[in-house]
Amino acid sequence: MRIVSLLPSATEIVCSIGLRPNLVGVSHECDYPASVQDLPVVTQSLIDGSLPSADIDALVRERLQTEKALYSLKFDVLENLRPDLIVTQALCDVCAVSGAEVESASFKLPGQPKVVNLEPSSLEEVFETVELVGSATGYQKQARKTVSALRQRVARIQEQSEKILVENRPRVAVLEWLHPLFNAGHWTPQLVDFAGGIDCLGNPFEPSVKIELHQLEESDPDIILVALCGFDTERSMQDVAQMRSKPEWSALRAVRNNNVFVTDGNSYFSRSGPRLVDSLEILAHLLHPGVHSAGPAPAIRCE
Repeated sequence: MRIVSLLPSATEIVCSIGLRPNLVGVSHECDYPASVQDLPVVTQSLIDGSLPSADIDALVRERLQTEKALYSLKFDVLENLRPDLIVTQALCDVCAVSGAEVESASFKLPGQPKVVNLEPSSLEEVFETVELVGSATGYQKQARKTVSALRQRVARIQEQSEKILVENRPRVAVLEWLHPLFNAGHWTPQLVDFAGGIDCLGNPFEPSVKIELHQLEESDPDIILVALCGFDTERSMQDVAQMRSKPEWSALRAVRNNNVFVTDGNSYFSRSGPRLVDSLEILAHLLHPGVHSAGPAPAIRCE
């Protein structure tokens, strides 16, 4: 089977169940595991990711309102790859090529490859997507083994967190964009709960939403975790630095107490694949380092 993945989380899922040799094409954002970085790229962004975050947000909003695409398929590349299966998503309008464009392209491709859409909103649904890919590829056994190992890691975190008293659970805000502010939704509030925290903005299993700075003030989190969608730690630090000019930001409890942290939102938290469990481990250690072991990559304190 020849597989093309149109989003990073799908690529990570495909590889996690042992199908890396079958992967023949990926999206322009797929970078993990490292072995996929030399594969043909079948998508391209129509927005310059190096622009300031506020400009990116404005362009995204404009394109969504006018129904202009944010990404496009390189159809000639896709056609030459002759995929049997295309793995994509229709969950988020700003995360990948539109589902309609993928479906349309699939009918024009030789053999009309099967299209599998992954649309998880919770950690449990992420596990279900791993098994869905396993079912679509005949790798059910390998997918179940992968999911079982992931569940065991989650269970260890939950068991340790259950020992933490409610009064010792910090109020946490996870921000996935800063200019403007966006509160991370979908699976993120669930990760905060499992890690022994309280998501003080709350938006479980729903899309991330734009919030105003006064809403962040009113929620007054003990800890702020900045996990910007599509940005690594270095780029995220630049956006945090811009927030320091705002008096309302400086007045926040988390900022006053030097409890603002940054993590690689491009690798963790935003991707609905196996590394969401890595994200949970990063968050758990951040909130309760004396209870939870260190995760695969530390969250960095903003000095």
